[in-house]
Amino acid sequence: MPSPHPAQDPGPPPGELHGVLEPIVADAGFELDQLDVRAAGRRHTVKVVVDSDDGVGLDDIAAVSRAVAGELDRHEHLLGGSYTLEVTSPGVDRPLTSARHWRRAYLRQVAVRLHDGSTFTGRVGRAGEEAVTVLVDGQLREVPYADVAHAGVQVEFRQAPAAEVAQLSEEETA
Repeated sequence: MPSPHPAQDPGPPPGELHGVLEPIVADAGFELDQLDVRAAGRRHTVKVVVDSDDGVGLDDIAAVSRAVAGELDRHEHLLGGSYTLEVTSPGVDRPLTSARHWRRAYLRQVAVRLHDGSTFTGRVGRAGEEAVTVLVDGQLREVPYADVAHAGVQVEFRQAPAAEVAQLSEEETA
């Protein structure tokens, strides 16, 4: 007896679509941070998250959206029909999981949980390839990425204190 719940089309292989869209996003001056394709009935929803060291504005989102839509239309066989496209930038709730995420969080307040269970809040300084400097309670702390279990930017409703910015700026030029 056939199942009353037909299998959902899983969509195109993510690597193939990623390979098509990454150069388009790069040509627009951004990095393809995340690509998510989900079946929604007969349609697919394609979510493209883009980022850059200089941030992403609304005009940027519109330009990337036009470029990606054009490329998806040229490769319609990958989606097998109609689709809904969502182009966005990473939200403030995105976890900091790579050196580039930490670089983009420069001077932002972050909450960090280490693998040993300890937690702290501090302001992001220099982000290298293996570790990041975080200003915690007035002291600079070198934190290897390998030690971080979870880290995220905290929403602030005021500017960073000038003394903290100065201390981290001095560390950046040292």
